[in-house]
Amino acid sequence: MEDPNRKIWIMQYLLLLSAACFISQLYASDDVQLYESFDDNFEGRWIVSEKQDYTGVWKHEKSEGHDDYGLNVAYNESPYTIMFGPDRCGATNKVHFILKHKNPKSGKYIEHHLKFPPSVPSDKLTHVYTAILTPDNELRILVDGEEKKKANFLAEDDFEPSLIPSKTIPDPDDKKPEDWDERAKIPDPDSTKPDDWDEEAPMEIEDDEAEKPEGWLDDEPEEVDDPEATKPEDWDDEEDGEWEAPKIDNPKCTEAPGCGEWKRPMKRNPAYKGKWQPPLIDNPSYKGIWKPQEIDNPEYFEVEKPDFEPIAAVGIEIWTMQDGIVFDNILIASDEKVAESYRESAWKPKFEAEKLKQKEEETTESDGLKGVQKVVFDNLYKVADLPFLGEHKVKVLDLLEKAEKQANLTIGILASILVIFFSIFLKLIFGGKKKPAAVVAETKKTEVAESSNKEGSSEEKEEQSEDAAAAAAPRRRTTRRDN
Repeated sequence: MEDPNRKIWIMQYLLLLSAACFISQLYASDDVQLYESFDDNFEGRWIVSEKQDYTGVWKHEKSEGHDDYGLNVAYNESPYTIMFGPDRCGATNKVHFILKHKNPKSGKYIEHHLKFPPSVPSDKLTHVYTAILTPDNELRILVDGEEKKKANFLAEDDFEPSLIPSKTIPDPDDKKPEDWDERAKIPDPDSTKPDDWDEEAPMEIEDDEAEKPEGWLDDEPEEVDDPEATKPEDWDDEEDGEWEAPKIDNPKCTEAPGCGEWKRPMKRNPAYKGKWQPPLIDNPSYKGIWKPQEIDNPEYFEVEKPDFEPIAAVGIEIWTMQDGIVFDNILIASDEKVAESYRESAWKPKFEAEKLKQKEEETTESDGLKGVQKVVFDNLYKVADLPFLGEHKVKVLDLLEKAEKQANLTIGILASILVIFFSIFLKLIFGGKKKPAAVVAETKKTEVAESSNKEGSSEEKEEQSEDAAAAAAPRRRTTRRDN
């Protein structure tokens, strides 16, 4: 990149390294089928693909900061002046614009990234990306002909790092003095712990004023053996051990304030103070946060406009695990009107046709969904007549009517109905028995949580549950460089 006449070269970079059936090192264990440490050169033991699609370069080198040799992927980087185009990969979603500019003082090429670039459309339609560079240092980025970003090449806040470096920089040779004190506050050296300060006092103590609630069943356990449980016929005491009936909630505790041994509740200890710390005072030796002194930046320069090197070629760089990506109609022009005419003639008809096709497909899918919905609703009405729904039947029928009339709420309402079915099913299996409330004082406190729901009551919301499904997809990234 030191060559001032450097150009952009079209480059397709893929790497493939095939392993020959060779074992470089075999340990004593018979389980080891292949081990390669790459301590020795790989040539002759590994085969590099000779296909034109896989033209990457591999080197036998030490990893940075280590003495261990390995197989290094040597990247044949293409020099460029401007990198422009969509980039979507994981959390990354932006229309890149990067200018590689040569510092006239140092001779170094620096990448200057556009700050806050526009995002990439999230659909699968054909889109056109336009970058307009004007003589007054203005950059405009258009997506489908609509301006999405405006910046200035010489503005300090539009590129990172800014094209024109700062006039001064921190002196790299300036070191913080050993006696420099950056503490604004320090513990008061003259303060002492008060005589009545008890660091051993617990944070909580028993509430002496609490009294055991009337009706508390001291001799009743919270759980008892299930009287309906029977020992399985195939149970063998010698092999399986002594059989014990499963436990259930003690029915006697249901109406009582509590069962078992009553213990006083805990309350905050008024004598608790924790570990004593001396109070903080202003540090008389405080000098502030140390910073190295500023010196003139030897790489500082001033220009009236960026030094754009001649563009001799257009390169496309892409990293993706998705097929079907097509690039078409790449244009470099000196007249914005020319670009606009190509956009109207080459891109817009294609885009409009795709939108029309997409709309037709959505209409077809919507019509098909109505047929499916009818079958689903017919069966749900039949289920609503089943006797096991009991008092929930009216609620289910009401929700079904709302789901039919309000198409935008159909999925959510159907999910609520399924939750009701599932909750009733669980109650039928497990009996829906309640655990006794823990009461620690005579005064009983009831907390009521209220919530509003346009489609259901608070009871329905308490019965709702959520299922989460995670799907792992291959990583996909597309980076496009075009002009």
